[in-house]
Amino acid sequence: MSPLSGFLAVIVLFTAILIAYLTKQFQNENLNYLTSNPMTNSTTKVKTIEKEKFVAETLNGRFAMLGLIAAVGAYLTTGQIIPGFV
Repeated sequence: MSPLSGFLAVIVLFTAILIAYLTKQFQNENLNYLTSNPMTNSTTKVKTIEKEKFVAETLNGRFAMLGLIAAVGAYLTTGQIIPGFV
């Protein structure tokens, strides 16, 4: 394993750990928000769906940022957006 690939593997590992930690934190914050600010005239099912949408959109945004960082890193290290394609 070359030093560059080892470095990139470490960066990906730290990013994955950070995303997992932040996802857990946002889920806890969302639960606190739902219990402290109950919506009026709504059922529990609506609250659950709104919570799931919030978590899904948050994860989607994080993975999109991770993909952009990976694309920039690949371009800076190899000169290609997708290494291996001409």
